[in-house]
Amino acid sequence: MVTHNRLDKLGPTIDRLLASGPSLLSAIVIVDNASTDDTADWLATQTNPRLDIVTSKVNLGGAGGFETGMRHAVARHDPDWLVVMDDDARPLPGALAAFHALPPEKWDAIAAAVYFPDGRICEMNRPSRNPFWHWRLFLRTFRKGRNGFHIPHAEYDGDGCEIDVTSFVGFFISRRALDMAGFPDGRLFLYGDDGLYTLGLTRASGRIAFLPQVAFEHDFTTFGGSGAAKGQRFRPLWKIYYHHRNLLLLYRMAAGWLFWPALLIVLPKWFSKVRHHSGSRRAFLRLMSRAVFDGLFNRLDVSHDAVKRLAGPEPHE
Repeated sequence: MVTHNRLDKLGPTIDRLLASGPSLLSAIVIVDNASTDDTADWLATQTNPRLDIVTSKVNLGGAGGFETGMRHAVARHDPDWLVVMDDDARPLPGALAAFHALPPEKWDAIAAAVYFPDGRICEMNRPSRNPFWHWRLFLRTFRKGRNGFHIPHAEYDGDGCEIDVTSFVGFFISRRALDMAGFPDGRLFLYGDDGLYTLGLTRASGRIAFLPQVAFEHDFTTFGGSGAAKGQRFRPLWKIYYHHRNLLLLYRMAAGWLFWPALLIVLPKWFSKVRHHSGSRRAFLRLMSRAVFDGLFNRLDVSHDAVKRLAGPEPHE
């Protein structure tokens, strides 16, 4: 689990994890990503022997945190399986027992069904198949958009299905899969690291299942703004860069040679989002332009400080 300045989320998540006994969850590796609130002090007071706290001196982003935590977990605990999650995501009661009841040899990795706390399906964590690898889905995507390649909502009431790509919220990964795909790329910092990793695992012949009996909740908020712009406006602004740069990398892996014609559709839609950023449109265009350039040239060496300088000060609402 990776955390940064969200002690209000972290505490309930740890409580939920510790509610499952050692036979279901032997250790909990927490990567404190250079939190500047009271997270470090609070973690220092925790005495449960199953908690294994890794403190980073700098904020590595979600991607760097997951790479650090997964490498540490393997080296320190030598597990057969890992499960990864954010600090605002936690297993619903019975989820870990449901995982242990599964035949472990059938799948290389397993994606949980993820819901908001009010019970709605969390769309950002809805797994998918790669439409560029499945031509029926490719045609359906033209008609239905994201509903063409994301698994149908009906699958959440079904027996499960094979998928190509998913998120790191309730993602169970075997040591066999780690041998196939390695560890996540921490240079991605934030966004898309899970999609790139799981799609890469599938491309390496790993088998990933969506199994709805393993369920998580995700108390998630990323976008700000109000009115028509609500749900379209990134806060803080620097997230624009990582979201779009890493999406380009994901689209290239997914689409192959079709990546270049797909850009003719994708890029105009992305740049049109500037209309939702009144008061910060210049910053939006700076970040988007740099994200596209770096994504096209596979540049992952841009520091987080440089990205924040591109964003400039946050506008007042």
